Amino acid sequence: MCSRTRSRNRTGRPRSAEAGTAILEATRAVLVELGWSKLTMGDVATRAGVAKTTLYRRWANKNELVVDAVAVLFDELELPDLGSLQADIENVVLQFGALLERPETKTALMAVVAESTRDEPLRERIRASIVDRQKRLVLEGRQRAQERGELPEKRDPATVAAVDDLIFDVVAGAVVHRALVSAEPVDEAWVRRLTALLLGGLTAAAEL
Repeated sequence: MCSRTRSRNRTGRPRSAEAGTAILEATRAVLVELGWSKLTMGDVATRAGVAKTTLYRRWANKNELVVDAVAVLFDELELPDLGSLQADIENVVLQFGALLERPETKTALMAVVAESTRDEPLRERIRASIVDRQKRLVLEGRQRAQERGELPEKRDPATVAAVDDLIFDVVAGAVVHRALVSAEPVDEAWVRRLTALLLGGLTAAAEL
């Protein structure tokens, strides 16, 4: 009996994980098809093939659901180790640009950002689920560059945190504006110019 119980537990968790993945995929698909204003939890449940109660056990409303649906896309970004800070930055920025070209990312991100202007809890969820999670890329890049001797090591944690925040804001702001506001390509030539500008600024910021 104990063995059967353990077996049932093992098979239950993967089904839960698969349901979560299906729900997030369905959310992005329905959002592209219907738009923010028409999307409902019922639409997502139908597309994912689950009961609506399954959604509400995990997400209180569609705001939370859509943020999580787009957050997992940003989790795909990785900072490579290509031997130099310049090459690493260029690669991850190109990944970011390619991610924003995907209809599901573009639609979901613009929808939640627009909605968050009048919804403080949603803004906080975006910050926690997307912004704070993706700052890991800046931390990894800085630490790696310091190990290579490309950037000096700073001992003041407040200064380090402030510079890391600034780097993230500059890169994220520039790429989002380029891709979603100006509707211009985030191509290799543009990324090289952005990286050169960023590296020049990093040298100055590291001395402050």
